[in-house]
Amino acid sequence: MAIGRRTRDALAVVAIALASAGLLVSPAFERGRGLSLDALTWLRFETFGNLHDAADSPAVVVAIDEESYQTPPFRGSPLLTWTGEIGRVLTAVLDGGAKVVGFDMVFQTSIEQSEIPLGDSTLGEKTRGFDRDFLRALASAAAGGKVVLGEIFGEQPILPAPGQRVAVRQQQNLRPLNTYTDSDDVVRRHPLTLSVDGKAVPSMALELAARARGTTPVIAPEGVTLGDYNVPGSVPGTMSLNFTGGADDVPTYSFADLRACAIKGDKDYFRREFAGKVVLIGTVGIEDRRLTSKRFATRAEGARRPRCVLAERKLTETFARSTIAGVYIHANAVNNLVRQDAAIELGRFAIFAIAATMALLAALLARLLRPAAAAAILAGLGLLYTGLATALFNHAHVLPLTEPLAAGVLALAATTGYRFMVSDKDRRLLQKSFAYYLAPREIDRMLASRRLPQLGGETREVTVFFSDIEGFSRIAEQMSPEQLMALTNEYLSAMTDVIESHDGYVDKYIGDSVVAVFGAPLDDPDHARSAARAALGCKAKLAELNRTSTAFQGIKVAQRIGINSGAALVGNFGSQRRFNYSVMSDAVNVASRLEGANKFYGTTIIASDGTVALAGNEFAWRELDTIRVKGREQSLKIYELHGRAAELSSREQALLTGYAAGLAHWRAGELPQAADRFSQGALDDAPCDLFAQRAKAALEGGAAAWDPVRSLQEK
Repeated sequence: MAIGRRTRDALAVVAIALASAGLLVSPAFERGRGLSLDALTWLRFETFGNLHDAADSPAVVVAIDEESYQTPPFRGSPLLTWTGEIGRVLTAVLDGGAKVVGFDMVFQTSIEQSEIPLGDSTLGEKTRGFDRDFLRALASAAAGGKVVLGEIFGEQPILPAPGQRVAVRQQQNLRPLNTYTDSDDVVRRHPLTLSVDGKAVPSMALELAARARGTTPVIAPEGVTLGDYNVPGSVPGTMSLNFTGGADDVPTYSFADLRACAIKGDKDYFRREFAGKVVLIGTVGIEDRRLTSKRFATRAEGARRPRCVLAERKLTETFARSTIAGVYIHANAVNNLVRQDAAIELGRFAIFAIAATMALLAALLARLLRPAAAAAILAGLGLLYTGLATALFNHAHVLPLTEPLAAGVLALAATTGYRFMVSDKDRRLLQKSFAYYLAPREIDRMLASRRLPQLGGETREVTVFFSDIEGFSRIAEQMSPEQLMALTNEYLSAMTDVIESHDGYVDKYIGDSVVAVFGAPLDDPDHARSAARAALGCKAKLAELNRTSTAFQGIKVAQRIGINSGAALVGNFGSQRRFNYSVMSDAVNVASRLEGANKFYGTTIIASDGTVALAGNEFAWRELDTIRVKGREQSLKIYELHGRAAELSSREQALLTGYAAGLAHWRAGELPQAADRFSQGALDDAPCDLFAQRAKAALEGGAAAWDPVRSLQEK
């Protein structure tokens, strides 16, 4: 069964939209899917800044940073030897009111376990008891559930040293530090649970948040609940991270400063900074750095909170890196869980629906509009959608960006290609084939109606335009056929361009003559005004050709133009197999006679009174005469289009005024006065000269020789 063009195009648009959306949501685009979250994190930060005051962050970081490595007594000492001072800071932080402390670092061994020979013993034997203060601090904190040590699950698990595990009561206070990485090596989600021997174990972040809120997480196959918060997650067992951006989102303290503060005994500082906080202790430097969904919204890092003892340190790193230290991933996950603002991502079907909607809009735009206009509107829709997505992300809702926008661009390109290759192929062929025979607007109207041209027409008000080259036979005698063709083609091309630029339609060429119509096939309520403007334009263009055209061979070409307005039948006329879009009525015949009347009056443009009434006062009209043309009994007043009223000189104004006065005397039968008036302008003006001779002849011939209406029996 054959389907119509409209149905075919509609099916093509829907198919392109669905295919574009399906491709962008398919696994083939998996690596680009996370870009939505990355882009929204950046857009929100650049638009709104941080949504929370850093001082209100539930989680803070104690950074073992470059400053700590360079500050005595740690300078030149391996981290393994810092345990006693770490224990000192741990105790001070907990005494300051911290809710819980988590370690984002694993001391796998102890210096007390070293078997390196030292004198008559080993290093371990010589340093026996070195970790005692650290272990005591861990044990004390573990007794109140205030500390959680980190471990890393894997084929070869990374565990704290045995003494540390005993101090924190083994698995009671041990939680995994594993992170979740997308296929493009970017961290956008964080584990809530990990499986060990078929048992779900809370991650470090979930455990710290649960202890901070004083509740126990409920782990079920359908998800994780923390108190009254059902933690959202697009990947089972994970939560989507909601980074705020910048470098001040998680308060950071230099370990070296806190160690000096603990020795100083400034308990007020620890209470002021750590009361009610979740504290994470970890390294912040060039190691353990990760790409996250915050990668476009990072800033230069450093200890940003007020110091206790050490002076403010000038940061040597003033640039923003796209990576962040791993400890900030855990801190951000804790903040999301405590604030209950983990990112809420849509499912694959919802993303497909949004992408398909955007692709369908793009395909429809490409089908109905020109490519540039369709692209501009799609860009505007894309900006509006991006703004909406950015605003919604303030409330943790993640609308997909890459899939809908990319699907829209793909659908726009595909539909444009479809139009070029299939849908518009017939249109282009028809326009190319008939552009030389039919009016361009008639072709467009025919294509819009999806119907082929048919015989028949309609009656409407139009203005008919006739033009002719004066003395064309004389010019033809002076030129070879090739030269005459070059002159004629250049003249007709120039006149056609002027006529069409004023919304006229060239009906036909008859030798050197041009027949045009205004007001059809395109509706034009100002058709008379358009025709008058075109006539003046043709007159000016011919003057230019006389000055510049090489095809004119130095011959000064003159033209005559007739304009008439009235009701006419416009449409397709001819036989059943060949026809032409044309105009037919008495108004056409009158326009032809007016064109010929110019040679009697020595004028260039003559219009009927009907055209003058419709065209208005924009133009300077001179009433020439009242005539009766051949083949028509009814008389009509004719006017010369002298120019534009605003451009009329005082001399021209005086000429037209004098002519009008002479014409009034002529019609009143006051022949001496008429002869006197017309003779005043006879030397410079052909119509005045003509009427001066007519008035003289009437005076000589008596009353029988005077007739106010002139009959033109010649064309």
